[in-house]
Amino acid sequence: MPTTTRILGTGSYAPLKVLTNADLEKLVATNDPWIVSRTGIRERRIAAEGENTSDMAATAALRALELAGVSAEEIDLLIVATVTADAATPSCAAFVQAKIGACNAFAFDVSAACAGSLYGLVIADQFIRSGAARTALVIGAETLSRVVDWTDRETCVLFGDAAGAMLLGATQDKNRGLLASNLRSDGSMTGILGIYEHDLGPLAKKRAPVNSARIKMRGREVYKAAVRLLPEAVQTALDQAGVKADDVTHVIAHQANLRIIESALETLGVPIEKCWINIDRYGNTSSASMPISLDEANRAGRLKPGDVIAMMAIGAGLTWGSAILRW
Repeated sequence: MPTTTRILGTGSYAPLKVLTNADLEKLVATNDPWIVSRTGIRERRIAAEGENTSDMAATAALRALELAGVSAEEIDLLIVATVTADAATPSCAAFVQAKIGACNAFAFDVSAACAGSLYGLVIADQFIRSGAARTALVIGAETLSRVVDWTDRETCVLFGDAAGAMLLGATQDKNRGLLASNLRSDGSMTGILGIYEHDLGPLAKKRAPVNSARIKMRGREVYKAAVRLLPEAVQTALDQAGVKADDVTHVIAHQANLRIIESALETLGVPIEKCWINIDRYGNTSSASMPISLDEANRAGRLKPGDVIAMMAIGAGLTWGSAILRW
């Protein structure tokens, strides 16, 4: 019987410090109605001084393991999706491996920006389906507050720090697991969103000082791409899985912008009520947002055996994709 991949447990973590829209009004020329109307964000979390990406990732991972009743020693594969690792090298996954005691796992990072945890999920699925791993831990974790330009009101209002984890395992139950996935990228759009140390344009003549990299975004172009590409990706995965949009029970979406989610679901014909929304509380946490949403929906008792879940995410690169799974 073919092996498929199911989610055994979920976990998440957000720092204690809350940065509200009212707090941002003291930093830049913005206000709460402007931020909420354009993004849906009301507050976001900020990592404490000395709190690293791997610290948050490890906490989310341990919570997923506890929920599943699985020990760290049972993990075969550990993937951390992040663009804000503790160091250029070694990988964030190596730090997490040591912190949670996953001594039998092989570990590496995935850099696919906001689509990172989705990429990690699909990569882990390939290892499980092939028999190279039976248990995999996929974590999305970011400390984006450390690469935000706090003088840029277009971007500083968007991002927050957090981590989410998904524990995956092999199953022969044909009625459960990952049914289909669709990963895409388009390098011709590298200039519209990223963490840059200098202007990537043809007129750039010098690099900025080391460690000065900050998030830059051409928001209108990102929005136009997202509302076109996300529903296409989800529809492709639905077709591959032999599932119709009407069959989708829940949507777990990257929380980049509420208007993007609303537009993508309208195109697909899926009611927004089926999507777990938490962007108002966390902002855009990049690779962490999708597993956080999954964990919250799971712990709230929303996900029932047999439910069809559609996942979608898009980020810098551009990288984007979708997955369809049966809970």
